[in-house]
Amino acid sequence: MNLEIITPEKNVFNGEVDSVILPGKNGQFQVLKDHAPMVSTLKTGDLVYEIGNKKETILVDGGVLQVFNNKVLVLAEAVV
Repeated sequence: MNLEIITPEKNVFNGEVDSVILPGKNGQFQVLKDHAPMVSTLKTGDLVYEIGNKKETILVDGGVLQVFNNKVLVLAEAVV
């Protein structure tokens, strides 16, 4: 699935990933391929994406998320 992370200042990441773990307002959750469409708010915390056996972590400072047709779009207020 495709993950795109955008802030008002820049495009942070755009690429194919196997999974994404996100800091939702009501708790951490994971998105995998073929996830149902959804929209969620994000709190400050670690966004972790996995490509193969490699994990990368980005600290996001809130924002919103949309999942649709194997595309995860994160509109973050900022990344640290």
